[in-house]
Order: sequence, then C-alpha cells, then structure tokens
Amino acid sequence: MANPEHLQILKEGVAVWNQWRQKNPHIRPNLRKAKLHGMALQDANFNDSTLRRADLSQADLSQASFRRADLRRANLSGSVLRKADLTSAILIETNLEKAVLDNCLVYGISAWNTRLKGARQKDLIISKKNAPTLAVDNLEVAQFIYLLIDNKKIRDVINTIGHKAVLILGRFSPPQRKEVLDSIADKLRELGFLPIVFDFEGSKNRDFTETIQILAGLSLFIIADITNPKSAPLELQASVPDYKIPFVTILESGEEPFSMFKDLTMYDWVLTPVITYATRQMLIEGLEQVVIKPALRKHAELTNRKAEELKTRSVEDFLNELKLNRDVSDDEDNSQKKAGDA
Repeated sequence: MANPEHLQILKEGVAVWNQWRQKNPHIRPNLRKAKLHGMALQDANFNDSTLRRADLSQADLSQASFRRADLRRANLSGSVLRKADLTSAILIETNLEKAVLDNCLVYGISAWNTRLKGARQKDLIISKKNAPTLAVDNLEVAQFIYLLIDNKKIRDVINTIGHKAVLILGRFSPPQRKEVLDSIADKLRELGFLPIVFDFEGSKNRDFTETIQILAGLSLFIIADITNPKSAPLELQASVPDYKIPFVTILESGEEPFSMFKDLTMYDWVLTPVITYATRQMLIEGLEQVVIKPALRKHAELTNRKAEELKTRSVEDFLNELKLNRDVSDDEDNSQKKAGDA
C-alpha cells in the first residue's frame, strides 16, 4: 500500500510535492495502489517512485516526469501524458487504454503486455534527452526500433537467435501436452539453446500465422509435436513450404499424424521418419541423440546447399552442345545408311 505520508503530501498539490521531492532526493516515494483518479498532476516529479497498481486513470499527467518509475499494472487509462518523461520507466502490464501519449520521452522503457487499445500515440521520442530527436508512433515497438538503429546490438540479437533459437510447436491442452512441451524446452535450455514455445490451438487469424512464420525464419530448427491435433495445424502448412529449416516432428505412440502431414514430407527439410515416444521421460532421454543432432546435421546440410555457387551457362555453350548433338546424330544416320547400302 502507499505510504500515507507520501500520499498526503501529493494531495496537497504538485507544488508542495515537487518541493518536498527537491528537499528529500534520497527518498523513493511509495505510491503503490494509490487512488489518484482524475487528479491534476501536471509537471509532477514521480522520478524513481513506486506506482505499482496505482489508479491514475483520467489524470492529467502532462509534462510529469516518471524517470525510472515503477508503473507495473498501474491504471493510466484515459490519462493525458502529453510531453511526459517516461525515460527508463517500467510499464509492464500497465493499462494505457485511451490515454494520450504525445511527445513523450520513452528512451529505455520496459513495455511488456502493455494495454494500449484506443490510445493516442504520436511522436514518442526514443532517443536520449540530449541526443538528436528520433520519434515513433507506437510505444510497443519503440524498444525494437531503438534496437534496429543500434546496429551492433541488432546484429548480436539476430546472431544469438539464429544460432540458438528452437521453435517448439504443439498443443497446450490437455495439460499433459503442455508438460511435454515444457520438458522439451527445459532440456533445450540445459543444452544451451533458446526455446520458443507456441500453441497449435492459438488464434488462427492471419497475424498469428505470420508470427509463426517470422519465428520459424529466425530459428535454428523446429520441433513440432503433432499429437492429436483437432485439425491440420495451419502453422506447419504455412511454414514448411517456404522455409528451408529443419522440421522435426514428434508423435505420442498410438497416435496418427494429421491427414495432410504426408504432403509436407515431400520437402526434404522435414525430417523423416516421425519420432514417436511412449512416455515423456523416454522422449527427453533421447531428445539430444534422436531429435537435436539430426536437426543440426540437416541444418548444416541446408546451409551448405544455400551457400553453393549458382551454376551458370552461356548461350554459346548451349548452342555448341546442340550443334555437337546434331553432328553426332547426322554421323550416326550416315553410318546406318552406308551399312544399309552395303
């Protein structure tokens, strides 16, 4: 809960609050779960404050400073954050629905699962305060855009993903299916890989399928548990034909692959046969030898194949070969004719 003394000072007005902050720079204000709905808090200094689960809905927070503030699960729906300083703020699961975020400083934010439905986002500045201005219009992509412009970091990220990421596809329900996926992920981590687990039974909309395709394109190889799918997994059908990435399919003993799976085995990067397992423990015990090593060998093969120099041939070579074939054919016809005459 909020510190009663801190909350009382804030309710005396922004001028009193900011003066208190200036005189007590060592104090980290605790406004956890504070009820600040609809308050006029323009220019307020919330730097380094704890505002977890605080209710700041409909509040006017224009030009307020939240540098390094903890706003996890805070409610800022309908608030006005025009020209607010959110540098290094924690916005994990923060509710910013229908909020106004114009000209905010967002360098260094941590924004995960932030709720932004209906929010107005414009000119969010992702550069440091005294650096040349670089602005975007989407809080959720601000971190990624900054990563893109820092070339060394993005190279490191892509290299790390490409050499370690393993996409795991399967079903999260019933619970024993998710236990299999989680066990595979744990084993992969133990062996130094970066597992990414995705549920076959998630949304079937286009965005979901495109997400699978993007992750597939970044992965070292893919493990797909095709045990008892309700329908043909669209993710495999959408990914296998277009991505020359090793796909290892596993199946619980006694189950049958979905009807369209056989069509996917025409692509040689889909490893065959399908690996069956009687128990989760047996699967994990054999995962390195039976799944991972074959996938890595196929990855090396595909990499070498992609690196092969494109073969070229000149028009002259084609014409000379045709002429040579015609000459040989003519010689054979002449020989046969002479033999017949004899």
